[in-house]
Amino acid sequence: MTVPDADLPPLARSSRHLRLDTLVRLRWLAIAGQSLAVAGVHFGLGFTLPFGWCFLAIAISAWLNIALRIRFPLSHRLREDAATALLAFDIIQLAALLYLTGGLQNPFAILFLAPVMISATALPPQRTMLLGLLAVVLASVLNFTHLPLPWAGPNRPVLPPFYQAGNWIALVLGLGFTGIYAWRVAKEARDLSEALAATELVLAREQHLSQLDGLAAAAAHELGTPLATIALVARELSRLAPPEGEMAEDITLLREQVERCRGILGKLTSLQDDDAGPLDQLSLRLLIEETAGPQRPFGVPFRIEMIGDKPEPVCRRNPGMIYGLGNIVDNAVDFARSEVAIIAQWTDMHVMLTIADDGPGFPPDVLMRAGEPYLSRAAAESRAGGGLGLGLFIAKTLLERGGAALEFSNLPSPASGASVRMVWPRAVFEADAKPSGSSKREEMPLPEGDGPFSPS
Repeated sequence: MTVPDADLPPLARSSRHLRLDTLVRLRWLAIAGQSLAVAGVHFGLGFTLPFGWCFLAIAISAWLNIALRIRFPLSHRLREDAATALLAFDIIQLAALLYLTGGLQNPFAILFLAPVMISATALPPQRTMLLGLLAVVLASVLNFTHLPLPWAGPNRPVLPPFYQAGNWIALVLGLGFTGIYAWRVAKEARDLSEALAATELVLAREQHLSQLDGLAAAAAHELGTPLATIALVARELSRLAPPEGEMAEDITLLREQVERCRGILGKLTSLQDDDAGPLDQLSLRLLIEETAGPQRPFGVPFRIEMIGDKPEPVCRRNPGMIYGLGNIVDNAVDFARSEVAIIAQWTDMHVMLTIADDGPGFPPDVLMRAGEPYLSRAAAESRAGGGLGLGLFIAKTLLERGGAALEFSNLPSPASGASVRMVWPRAVFEADAKPSGSSKREEMPLPEGDGPFSPS
């Protein structure tokens, strides 16, 4: 499912439209090819054909190109109606040339595919169907009504009716297949591009929040100088003013507020220190708690298991990782019947996190494509409240950027539920984290049990 144009901002809607320059350049290429073909057949091969009428059809296409160049700038983007009309003109102009040069017996009849394919990559399917129907109608007419195929000598070849019918069928099937194929490829590319843009927006917002401490510290440094000046002026006023009276009280209040502001700015400045403690470093358990915490008020209990030798892996706070894990936990809470299991395991080489629910599991069609954009688990199960299907895609993208490998699966029988397993190389998980005390840990293979909800 793609995002409707009405739900997109104006710039995004405009980016979906064909550029006029693209169609104009393609038409110039077609004009050059048509001119070369007609001139080569007439003068080079000596075949008889209505040369003047053919070049009139080509000239009309060239005049249209010149008029569009004069009327619109090169960067102009065509709306759907205008783009459909221009592609329809190309189909009609090609049909006119084919009528003059043998109809579907002309091998260049295959060029009917070009405008339909362009439409399939850039226009909605309804417009492509209209253009395809126009091409089929004109091809059907040309199959019965056309001027003779240009040929040398008095004996022109006469193709059997079955062969001409085969040409028509091949053209119709080609229009359908290439149109559907081009539309599908272009749709997947657009979906992926839009989903990646949404992911970039989410990550930018999370990073903006994480950078507020640095901005606050910078503001504190900038405000330090004028605040020191205010404090100096307040001390001078306290010496000059009489010790009793309203002015003395106001000056005292001013100095107290200055000291208060200094204290606040001092706290803000401390946020950029390297010793930020839990604000900057997260153990694996704290990472899980921060991810699961916002979901606890929804009434679904969490079962958290930590498996591994001390010390726990420690990572630097990463807004993308926290947001991605939060999306997966949120998805598990939505479908869980009684609890959500979060199992953390680590060895010297790997850190693994498994998030599982005891709900119905991933539908087969969703499981095969899990992590693709615009694929909603709720929509697949006809549940209310389904979104655009970007949650798992965003989570997968953000976590893979952080070095994780993701595996989506359903828990084996007799248990039920969906499971998402994430595995990081430990060196990648702990990259940029502060070194901590080390102790000898034995290598532990990744578990291959029956699942978090299997009977013990």
